[in-house]
Parts: sequence; structure tokens; C-alpha cells
Amino acid sequence: MLLNKNSGNKAPSKARLSTLAAALLAAGMSLAATAQADLQGLYSADELLDADVYTSADGSKSIGEVEDILLDDNMQVHAVVIETGNLLDLGEKQYVIETGNFSVETMNSNNLDDLEYRIVVNLNEQDITEQPAYTDTWWNDARKRAQNAWEKTKEGASSAWDNTREATADVLERAEEALKPSGDKAETK
Repeated sequence: MLLNKNSGNKAPSKARLSTLAAALLAAGMSLAATAQADLQGLYSADELLDADVYTSADGSKSIGEVEDILLDDNMQVHAVVIETGNLLDLGEKQYVIETGNFSVETMNSNNLDDLEYRIVVNLNEQDITEQPAYTDTWWNDARKRAQNAWEKTKEGASSAWDNTREATADVLERAEEALKPSGDKAETK
């Protein structure tokens, strides 16, 4: 699922906002704000889109803004897409920054009209330019990789279940045999 500020829908549905808020919290995004240092518990997707982006090395110079928020099948944040209009004079380019490589700072969290976020990327400018570009090719490849990973997980879980079921059946048969009186054991052989 994809939340995109260019989708034409200015007001994300309550379900989308609730899902994203839960996903952001579940994804373990760290929160280190000058105005609020504690976990907030609820985040606004609308305000995260277009939030200014900074590097951890230079928190005073914005390198771009959040263009998109990418969610996985579990509705957890997989990545943010940042548009880097000011990054290394390369012009506007969009990069995929995976969860774990950024944090969210919250300002004015007590007032919905003034709520504001800053995204701090834990990569230097050179490392950011080495992140995947947000293109149709990346999108299609990432979806295929995620689907393949899910299929492998599902196959592994199925195989583990089959092995567990077989082992349990063997143990139960041996336990049943052990519990039979010795005369019954001779008759079954």
C-alpha cells in the first residue's frame, strides 16, 4: 500500500491515518524532538508527507522533503521516499530510505494546526545518493522481492508445521505403545 501526496486525495481516510499511525509506532521509529523527546504514540501521515528532511550530520540544512511513505503487507512502514531538491546540486531526485535509516522529530504536538515533523536521515549525503532511486523499475522489483520473501516464509512455515506434526505423531504412537500393558504389546506385534 502506498500513501502519495500526489494522489489527488487531499484528506487521507481515517482508516489510512489510523493504520499509518499504528504502523509508525510498530515499526519502532525513534523520536528525538527538540519540542518533544518522548514517544508520541500517534503520528499524522498528512503532516509526515512534505516534512523537511535533514541529515544527522547537519540538522540546520534541509536536503529535501518526504515525498511518499511506503508500507509493507503488514501495514508497517518499509521506507520513506525523499525528494532531494537541495542534495549535492544534483537536482530533484527521489531516494528510498528504509526504516532504521531515519528518525522523526515532532514539534508542536499539542496543537493539530501547528503539528510539524522533521525527518532526520542517519546517512551522509553521499550515502543517500547511493540509496535506490524511486522509479517504476525499483517499485516493481521491490514488490517482486517482497512477494518472493513472503512465499519462502510461507513455504518454510508449512514445512516446519509438517515436520512438527510428523514428529508429534511419532511421539504419540510411542507413548501409546509404552502405556499398553505388556500382554497387549505382544498381541500387536
